[in-house]
Amino acid sequence: MCGTSIDTVTDLMYHTVHRSCTNWYTHDVVNTDDPHPESNAAPGTDGDRRAQLVDAAVDHVTAHGIADLSLRRLGAAIGVSHRMLIHYFGTKEQLLVEIVRASERRQRDLLSRLHAGPGLSPADVARLLWHQLTDPRLADQERLFFEICGHALQGRPEAVPILEGLVTDWLEPLVAAEVAAGADPVAARNRARLGLATVRGLLLDLLATGDRAGVDAAMEEFLRLYYGLE
Repeated sequence: MCGTSIDTVTDLMYHTVHRSCTNWYTHDVVNTDDPHPESNAAPGTDGDRRAQLVDAAVDHVTAHGIADLSLRRLGAAIGVSHRMLIHYFGTKEQLLVEIVRASERRQRDLLSRLHAGPGLSPADVARLLWHQLTDPRLADQERLFFEICGHALQGRPEAVPILEGLVTDWLEPLVAAEVAAGADPVAARNRARLGLATVRGLLLDLLATGDRAGVDAAMEEFLRLYYGLE
């Protein structure tokens, strides 16, 4: 790690992940001089606008959490009317599903950047990603992830779409990293699924128990077994 502490790298990663979206949110979504900023929004497709609103919503949830979140309050916070959010997302739960998906995409993007970085072993990458995922500033997003998954598994129609890609979207980059490190493709897929399940299980453990030291120790033991570390 070239002498750089895990905490320093983790903090830099956190701000790198959120900086671009936060800058866009500040300059392009929120217009403090206009009470109806959506009327002056830059032209673009509905898909572009929807993606921008999701990014702004993720940034807001990251900064302020999800307690007492409503479409009206969220709209006011990100500079659009709640009617605009209903137009693009339909219901609060459908928007929450998109927030979870966007958060997951950000983490996969981070994983790809870490794998592309020089001088990092697969275990280093896994450890850095773990520190990012367990950053206390992301705890509300992790709670939301498990809440929406629970709703989907209970068959709530508005939450069910979260199940699509819940595992498979992660397997592709994880398998690619395993194969690049020399693993057999079949074994790589099994290892990737095991790694994903372990991380999600330990995240749930952390949220349920608050035992950061115990969960971190369990992750270190997993990495030792998974990568054959001494």
